[in-house]
Amino acid sequence: MSKHILYIAFHFPPIQISSGVHRSLAFSRYFAENGEHVTVLTADKKAYQHYDDKNENLVPSSVKVVHAFARDSARHFSIRKRYFGFLALPDRWQSWIFGAFFSGLKIILKQKQDVIISTYPIASAHIIGYLLHKITGTTWIADLRDPMLQKEYPESKTNKKIFSWIERKLIKHCKHIILTSPGAVALYQERYPDVASSVWQLFPNGYDEKLFSQAQANETHKNIKDICLVHSGTIYPLDRNPKHLFIAISKLKNEKPEIASRLHIVLRGSGHDHLFTPMITEYNIQDIVSLQPSLNYVEAINEMLSANALLLLQASSCNYQTPAKAYEYIRVQKPILALTDADGDTADLIKQSNMAEIAPLNNSEMILESIIKLVYSIDNNCYQALPLEQIVKFSRQYQAEKFHNLILQL
Repeated sequence: MSKHILYIAFHFPPIQISSGVHRSLAFSRYFAENGEHVTVLTADKKAYQHYDDKNENLVPSSVKVVHAFARDSARHFSIRKRYFGFLALPDRWQSWIFGAFFSGLKIILKQKQDVIISTYPIASAHIIGYLLHKITGTTWIADLRDPMLQKEYPESKTNKKIFSWIERKLIKHCKHIILTSPGAVALYQERYPDVASSVWQLFPNGYDEKLFSQAQANETHKNIKDICLVHSGTIYPLDRNPKHLFIAISKLKNEKPEIASRLHIVLRGSGHDHLFTPMITEYNIQDIVSLQPSLNYVEAINEMLSANALLLLQASSCNYQTPAKAYEYIRVQKPILALTDADGDTADLIKQSNMAEIAPLNNSEMILESIIKLVYSIDNNCYQALPLEQIVKFSRQYQAEKFHNLILQL
């Protein structure tokens, strides 16, 4: 018998954001393709700072989408770009809690749901899931993805208390809690040793083969310079700070101009161009590094396929997280310059590509060495990509099948 699934996801088409949106898209699509009745409860697009209506074409007609009232406190409730702090608890989209709760309750009263799935990184989604579970008794699964509470996150003491409260509700009420990396599972098992091991489920991120099938390499950066590196997606100032990369490139210009003159580094859709533009100017690397606007997802894949190499940035504070970008880079089958902690989960994954140079994000000397080695290896055809039949295990479809089997057991 088909399952009725209420999938709560703030990040859903038409939002134009990092590839994390495609986790919910791939899971909901797979469930619907396999005979389940899926309703995605998401936000009014007015809550999104960036969206592209074309992205709605990615959602199959078999997935019902309900857009609940939601606004962004920073944009809609601010005066001269300032707003009260309580309007951003637990996040700037707290208004979505009210809109989505009543929309979700209406959905459940009209048609009983077999399971509620709420998905991070917007904490409001889990509050909505908790309230609907508490009122209706519907089984609740949280796709937590990454740890909510970490040593340095969130920074606000008030938000830390709220996140701690949400986490306790997840532990008490969720049938399953899904995480994306082995390190995150180990962290929570240590934090909550009395919780049954069956609660914790490991469903890593991945790439979406259906979207890759629509993509093809283009000529975007041909004939500009010999070697083009692309970073596609948001660059968070704390967790993906490119400062030491910029320092390394500046040193490369001075010490190895014959290599620097061949490089073109594209930071696509950083989300923080206003912060990085003065840094690029300060280090005098405007001739090498360019900030480019966001592309829709298929266009972004096209660009990655046309690049000579791909750039990944991740601080050691995120060792328990593995971004979807890492899986997409492996699927692209191009060399990877991974600026991340060699002991983290992301590095463990990237090493499996057999095409990566790894250096700490905060060590400009090691980054410089890795860039030089990357260029040498590209010039001398030292890299050999994994065959596609070995890459398929990194796909979202592979993880969606595991998730679907978990739901069928409810």
